[in-house]
Amino acid sequence: MNNKHKDEIEDFDKKQDNVGEENTDKTVENFAEPTTNDNESLEERYNTLNDKYIRLTAEFDNYRKRTAKEKIELIKTAGEYVIEDTLPIVDNFERALKNMATTTDVSAIKEGVELIYQQLMSMLKLHGVKAIDTEGKEFDTEYHEAITTVPAPTQEEKGKIIDCTQKGYILNDKVIRHSKVVVGE
Repeated sequence: MNNKHKDEIEDFDKKQDNVGEENTDKTVENFAEPTTNDNESLEERYNTLNDKYIRLTAEFDNYRKRTAKEKIELIKTAGEYVIEDTLPIVDNFERALKNMATTTDVSAIKEGVELIYQQLMSMLKLHGVKAIDTEGKEFDTEYHEAITTVPAPTQEEKGKIIDCTQKGYILNDKVIRHSKVVVGE
């Protein structure tokens, strides 16, 4: 190898060493302590984020209180619509009672009571209430409550409902009162 070529390689190596040192010096400068401007901008950023956090926390707390208040109000007035629809039926019962004192026609009183009953059942149906059908049905613990068992009159009536002593009702696909029934065994 000639000297010229050897000198070029050494110069190149020195330049490479210097480049690494320059980059290292710049990198060290970047990681040096932040300046006052950096501290101020970081503090400003911290204060902004802290303020947003405090506002968001307060807003969520207000939302929680508002929804709790609305829930309580909803519970208080939940039955309002049912009561409003029941009041005309009460009025009709009062009229019937008043007329019973002066009317001797039993068939008119009977017809009036039947009309009031139909009005009540229509109102219940309007609000999602329906009677549980028991006549000739198999006993089902989801809908029926057996109060007693009796010997079945026929083989086909074993495990079936013989009599219903109290109707059961469903409100929007949920049993609110089981039918009280007598089951054949």
